[in-house]
Amino acid sequence: MSDWEQITLSGPQTRVRRKVAVPPQGTKPSMSDWRQVSLSEVVTRVTKKNVDGANQNVLTVSAEHGLIAQEAFFTKKVASKDTSGYYVVAPGQFVYNKSTSKSAAYGTVARNLRDEPGIVSPLYFVFEAKDGPALPEYLELALNSDQFFGSLAGMLREGARAHGALNVRLGEFYAATVTLPPVSVQERIVEVIGAVDEQITALDAEAEALEGVYRGFLRSLGARYGEVKISEVVSAAFAGGTPSRSKPEFYGGDIPWLKSGEVENDSIVTASEFITEAGLQGSSAKMVPPGATVVAMYGQGDTKGRAGFVEAPVSTNQAVLALAPDESVVLPRFLLHAVRSKTDDLRHRAVGSSQPNLSKGLVLTQTIPMPDSLADQERALVAIDSVRASQAATRAEADRLRKIRPSLLNGLLDRTIDIESAKLEV
Repeated sequence: MSDWEQITLSGPQTRVRRKVAVPPQGTKPSMSDWRQVSLSEVVTRVTKKNVDGANQNVLTVSAEHGLIAQEAFFTKKVASKDTSGYYVVAPGQFVYNKSTSKSAAYGTVARNLRDEPGIVSPLYFVFEAKDGPALPEYLELALNSDQFFGSLAGMLREGARAHGALNVRLGEFYAATVTLPPVSVQERIVEVIGAVDEQITALDAEAEALEGVYRGFLRSLGARYGEVKISEVVSAAFAGGTPSRSKPEFYGGDIPWLKSGEVENDSIVTASEFITEAGLQGSSAKMVPPGATVVAMYGQGDTKGRAGFVEAPVSTNQAVLALAPDESVVLPRFLLHAVRSKTDDLRHRAVGSSQPNLSKGLVLTQTIPMPDSLADQERALVAIDSVRASQAATRAEADRLRKIRPSLLNGLLDRTIDIESAKLEV
């Protein structure tokens, strides 16, 4: 096995490390007992209704979170008042959500991993694994693979995709085919993908812990140093604007146009939307130079008060306030962290009844911690940047694993990766 590749499932920052040893791509074991079966051969449809309305544990299916309490996902109850027509989902049973998203082009299948039953909209399909041929843990993986959704796509009629959901009929769904290897191989596939999932979970937890360290350090700045108004340490402060949407020539250029929802970033170099030079000149949009801190003055949810650091020229809309540092008294990146240390204070200062907003004046009069010397700021930045670098590396590794997970699963299912010979190192 000297030519086998070691797929590393962790980076140097992580506390949990796993590797999966796999043979060269293209190896296919001789296993005649692998089968392609219709879904109806391995599952049974569940149609139990919440007849008396007693169960109010409403669940929804998310591509990212699986089967989750609806109120936790939407932060409010969106179910009908009368839930007697909802399906009951017992522990271990499956739910298929036909709604599509960027990461789930053909919907999502999730399993109820809770110890109690829940209920789901009658728009969902509910089913359970039959005894014997397919492990439930394996089915949850296989039914979210390119292989299964590719088979389902071949069943769909013209025009089946509309309004963010697939018009999948019951017969089409249960006729789609799933790869069914021997049970021992199913167990190995679950083990390997489980190792990846555990590593992603560990990395996410580590990144979250590092975020707590960072936020704790920011809170400590106020106790260590005196405070000054933001207006005392900036050379300029200005908001941008929005080019007229009625003029298509104002959009689609090469000038990044930053909106408030994109502000919270330690390294802003681009934006999701671009404007032209004509759009910049024909509106109140303004260019923000590298080294500036930007603050969201309003936006959805907790957007207001967030701060980011500009590392390449961008323009902004009117909801973003740019703060150009006076570098004789403050280091550019220290200004970012000092402003972030007062995020909660800024949010509390927002005014307005329906949607409280910040203003340029409110931001500039906010006090922030400020060491007496640039040398003291530099020393603080060394500690802060070390934490942020570790956090960024941890998140990058988690993102890398999320990206390779689908191809690893597909390789195991189409046998370009020999799961029977693979070794899992823990």
